[in-house]
Amino acid sequence: MTEKKSGIQISKKAFIQAVAIIFVLMMAAGLMTRLVPAGEYARVEVDGRQVIDAESFAFTERPNYPVWRWFTAPFEVFAAEGNVTIIGVILFIVLVGIAFSTMDQSGILKYAIHTIVRKFGHRKYALLVVLTFFFMALGGFFGILEEAVPLVPIVIVLAYTLGWDTLTGLGISILATNVGFSTAVFNFFTIGTAQRLADLPLFSGWGARIVLFAVVYVILAIFLVRYAKRVERKPETSPVFREDQAERVKYGTFELDAATANDPRMKRAAIFMACMFLLILAAVMVLSWVESLNDLAMPLSGLLFVIGGIGAALMAGIGKKAWRAVWEGFLGVAPAIPLLMMAASVKHIIASGGILDTLLHWASNAFSGTSPFVSALIIYGLTLVLELFVTSGSAKALLVIPILMPLADLVNVNRQIAVSAYCFGDGFSNLVYPTNALLLIALSLTVVPYHKWLKWVLRLWPWVILATVLFLAVAVAINYGPF
Repeated sequence: MTEKKSGIQISKKAFIQAVAIIFVLMMAAGLMTRLVPAGEYARVEVDGRQVIDAESFAFTERPNYPVWRWFTAPFEVFAAEGNVTIIGVILFIVLVGIAFSTMDQSGILKYAIHTIVRKFGHRKYALLVVLTFFFMALGGFFGILEEAVPLVPIVIVLAYTLGWDTLTGLGISILATNVGFSTAVFNFFTIGTAQRLADLPLFSGWGARIVLFAVVYVILAIFLVRYAKRVERKPETSPVFREDQAERVKYGTFELDAATANDPRMKRAAIFMACMFLLILAAVMVLSWVESLNDLAMPLSGLLFVIGGIGAALMAGIGKKAWRAVWEGFLGVAPAIPLLMMAASVKHIIASGGILDTLLHWASNAFSGTSPFVSALIIYGLTLVLELFVTSGSAKALLVIPILMPLADLVNVNRQIAVSAYCFGDGFSNLVYPTNALLLIALSLTVVPYHKWLKWVLRLWPWVILATVLFLAVAVAINYGPF
């Protein structure tokens, strides 16, 4: 029997699909450099940053940009403008992948859930809301999403034990993680990457996002509690009642073996990891307040993740397995590297071909006459459409943010608002679209068919979308900034 690999594992099918889609976009960008006339806006400096002079557009002579450079563009991005952000994103993804692989191998996250269960197990609905917050915080404050998948079966067994069903377990775990990921309070993969590409101070505006995080948490908690109570009262009302019957017998009840649950090494390791998480959060907040140190936040956080993950794993007593987990963690996320390079190259091809400003000019004319709020909703909707084809948050940010932000300037949409609209569109659809590998992997661990999952989760989504649209409306009204 083949031993299960630890940590994040990007499926071959998902990787090939993503590469194919982005390669088509690269070739489309290259063809446009032959078909679209070259043009240019003048750039002016405002408060230390470069912005477009909206009245200065003029067509220019087409630059000499040979076809062979379409194919070398993924490597050229490392020497192009914005290369620090691209390198930082890649490095951070690798480091976080390694950290969570070691934690998965050592069982520390499972131990953390078990500890929460022991504390709140006699109050099942208090336990539900606490675990929901735990998973939402992983997504919202640390950018954890795919890494939570190994914990899904554990939470589902817990749900069975407490008289609930598989959907409740999925809601507490992967759905809560995704909802937290989408509100993106301190999330390097979405808000962090997008803000750096938009020249915004890192994690600026986090206070307003914490308010949204709290609002969405309440919505999700009410949704899950009401559903769990109904299933507990009348189990046959569960959409997956029949599918769950065999699974309940198969998995039995939730428990952690006594040796692990009472191992003092696990307790010390979990405390160490919790302290490292708090240190990461503190470091991110401090570095985000000092603009000159913003570029250090992502690599430093990644380094702290690795120190925390490997250190906690060694403290838990897994010995040499920690180093195997490091290697498996690297191999698991390695496919993301060429994907990010290719995504960043699309904008590089368009800019090198001299047509970026022409496309911006045409798009701004199409947007003319719309209010900033409507423009923000269009960005939200556009990102929702792109999510069907490019599911990686970091790759999509590298693909579209360098184009969206100058456009936002031209149509008088505050950059902070545009980034928020992008993040909402990128995140909340992750567990709805059947093209998302994360959703398919999570469902494959359960008995829930896609059509029943979709019908169930769409009861929640209108309320979440309403909350985010209201957030954008308020953001426009107060000119949510700094710019």
